[in-house]
Amino acid sequence: MKKKILVILGHPDKESFCGTLARTYIESARATGAEVRELLLGELEFDPTLWKGYNDIQELEPDLVKAQELVQWSNHMVFVYPNWWGTIPALMKGFFDRVFFPGFAFKYRDDSPLWDKLLTGRTAQLIVTMDTPAWYYRWIYRMPGHNEMKRTVLGFCDIKVKRITEFATVKDSTPQQREQWIETVKDLGKRA
Repeated sequence: MKKKILVILGHPDKESFCGTLARTYIESARATGAEVRELLLGELEFDPTLWKGYNDIQELEPDLVKAQELVQWSNHMVFVYPNWWGTIPALMKGFFDRVFFPGFAFKYRDDSPLWDKLLTGRTAQLIVTMDTPAWYYRWIYRMPGHNEMKRTVLGFCDIKVKRITEFATVKDSTPQQREQWIETVKDLGKRA
């Protein structure tokens, strides 16, 4: 089956280092013949606040309707984002709240605490930048952002996270180190 890859940039600024990594992955994956589309969350027009929870589903803005179509189209998603305050940026959280709602990403069962997972058959990869040292994030913080994405967001909808690649510490990195990270992302795209 041909890979249909959706690259989602979770950093609000497409000119950020995360933006560079996303563009690198896209170019590299396209060179393999994979079909690749991108979603720049910072350029979408939508209200990220879920005003009434899921008691009353808000009407989706056109950009979110398109986002749902892209999620449905894809069989693999690549999320590129910074780790802020130990987890995903607020923009990504608002995106998930508004797009991955009941009836699209999951469905609660009547008279049961369980749910049906509606995005089965998809895989994901996370490319994460952070200023926290990787060892500290893993052993002291216990990876809250990685766990959130892998288990409580994507896993909740049955999207299997196949790989998490983290780059740290960005704030102290040298130009040579950033070039090495870009090369790593090129390799990831080639393996798409």
